[in-house]
Amino acid sequence: MGTMKPTQLNTNAADAVCPAHAATDHPKIPKQKIGVLLANLGTPDATDYWSMRRYLSEFLSDKRVIDYPAWKWQPILQGIILTIRPSKSGAAYKSIWNNEANESPLATITKQQTTAISAALGSKYGDEVMVDYCMRYGNPSTKSKVAKMVAEGCTKILFFPLYPQYAGATIGTANDEFFRALMDENWQPASRTVEPYFDKPEYIDALAQSIERGYANAPKKPDILICSYHGLPERYLKEGGDPYHCHCHKTTRLLKERLGWASTEIMTTFQSKFGPEEWLQPYTVEEVARQAQAGNKSIAVCAPAFSADCIETLEEINEEIKESFEHAGGEDFLYIPCLNDDDAHISALCTVIETNLAGWV
Repeated sequence: MGTMKPTQLNTNAADAVCPAHAATDHPKIPKQKIGVLLANLGTPDATDYWSMRRYLSEFLSDKRVIDYPAWKWQPILQGIILTIRPSKSGAAYKSIWNNEANESPLATITKQQTTAISAALGSKYGDEVMVDYCMRYGNPSTKSKVAKMVAEGCTKILFFPLYPQYAGATIGTANDEFFRALMDENWQPASRTVEPYFDKPEYIDALAQSIERGYANAPKKPDILICSYHGLPERYLKEGGDPYHCHCHKTTRLLKERLGWASTEIMTTFQSKFGPEEWLQPYTVEEVARQAQAGNKSIAVCAPAFSADCIETLEEINEEIKESFEHAGGEDFLYIPCLNDDDAHISALCTVIETNLAGWV
């Protein structure tokens, strides 16, 4: 295996200068900056079979996501799952694909969030803070964006996985990839990671505002709000101590308190079950059917674990889960979009960022 070439500083950058007190022939280096690197789950480059296979192989080979021994899991993954699943997943992505930009909605929205956060921080800190984004799986990779920030003169990087609640399979693996990227840097920047922000008042308030807008615009008030979170195997909670389950339930409780609702008006469920194991329950796809059968013919669903709409919300919730509800006799299904680049959401994220930049700016 060849050695990794260190990142080269961008000595041609417009703000490159000779360091103070350096010799006159010292090469110019970029002005020192602070990088804020936003991170999201990832996205395939396209919806064709091979693009989907590459993306799914990277995602499902992550030991944080599927922790079975490689000798047991990889033959199943490479021989069976990645023969069948890319076509099915590609069709699902195709149903929500942003054809104009030729990218997934997650990529589009993450770019919009980055632009909005960059503008907000730029108005306060000027060019002292550089904001960019990366994906844990697919492109742009975490490694490429860390290298870019170092080349542009970032001597400090704040790494911000855009997940409100902590799970090893989300924040944990995103941080792992960030730390691996730092290992390849000859001149490592100082670094910080952002803790989960599910209980921050600004985030809960932004979430509550989106619910209030959704209800105000609904033709009929929903009987109940289903807060659907991405699932995890129960084993991760019971054996590994992952706090995700607790973080999700606390998010729902804080949202309920902020809205001033009764416990009967809101509940927590989990979606996206994969494989034969028991996952966190109740399962959203089953619970919406139970609600319809119990007489709650009008429901709303939101996804507080996702900072941006993606395949799990636009296709799974708004198509598969909606179909389960209607098939069981449900009548009015309201999906309340993720916070995306909503002004209150961007303001909440900026507050989290500024708190974590304390002492650096």
